[in-house]
Amino acid sequence: MSTYGLSVLGADLPSLARTAQAADAAGFDAAWASEFYSRSGSISMAAMANSTQNCRIGSSILYGIGRSPLVLATEARDLDELSDGRLVLGIGNGTKRMMSDWHGVPDTSAPALRMEELVMLLRRIWNLHEGPIHHEGRFYRMNLTPTGDVGPSSRPIPIVTAGVRPRMCEAAGRVADGLAGHPLFTTTYVEEIVRPAIARGAAHTGRDPNDVEIISMVMCAIHDDAEVARRELAQQIAFYASVKSYETVLDVNGFATEGRAIREAFARRDFPTMFAAVSEEMIDTMGVAGTADDVRVGLTRYEGVLDHIMLYSPSVGIAPERVQQNLESLIRECSPRRIAHAAQ
Repeated sequence: MSTYGLSVLGADLPSLARTAQAADAAGFDAAWASEFYSRSGSISMAAMANSTQNCRIGSSILYGIGRSPLVLATEARDLDELSDGRLVLGIGNGTKRMMSDWHGVPDTSAPALRMEELVMLLRRIWNLHEGPIHHEGRFYRMNLTPTGDVGPSSRPIPIVTAGVRPRMCEAAGRVADGLAGHPLFTTTYVEEIVRPAIARGAAHTGRDPNDVEIISMVMCAIHDDAEVARRELAQQIAFYASVKSYETVLDVNGFATEGRAIREAFARRDFPTMFAAVSEEMIDTMGVAGTADDVRVGLTRYEGVLDHIMLYSPSVGIAPERVQQNLESLIRECSPRRIAHAAQ
């Protein structure tokens, strides 16, 4: 049976902490922080760790390329200590434009190889007690000799790597403990693209693909007026579908025509047309929206397809108060216990 988590959004750190606390009390397996140009994921996780007791505290995702491997490794070890061993480190590159324009990365080639090298180096840093590090890689260079005794980490911190296209999903199979999927993921995309890619990656390094946890956000909107919820979901779908990097997901699901229309409208900054280009079939396939009963039933189609289902509230073009209302509805109406009851 799949486990359930919540992508925690909030206007400020206290509200993030309160939402994570509510999710923990409701029995969710994990509370997940995100990172963008306006919010640090590691600081969010610290706030969430302090307000929870049982659930895993994860990042979906931290930008691996925005920090040096040493800073990322030490932040993660501190967060794992702060959460009493509940951390899941989710890392990603972002799009190539994010890498170059936001983080100043000069070489955006081979993102999968970059991620594989980073994961290996993080684990080596966490085992610095084994000896000095002398690493000369394609993307990273490190020469670190401890000046004193270094103790081992209290446990192996699980690493989840982000991926959309097959090669990035394969990277998770090669080196990671899990894959952080994209909100546009559908059951078809996971079964036809993601799982085979993870299996190829696992075979490459002699691993069992079943040891790689498939995690993905699922966009969910609850409203007493089902049509309001569906329009909110459509806006979030349009936001992601406007990024050409994600067109593979649309193509596999038969939404290439809608994707082109969305990108063309976005290029003109014609947001009403962009939102309207999201078809009813896209709404039914790429998320779950409607009344509470609609959403509980809709989520059951992800059971057994995703190992961990991360509920994610739409936020594009939506007032912060409404986003918070939806998060509270998801916690109340879609707790693991209520979902299990709906599946019976």
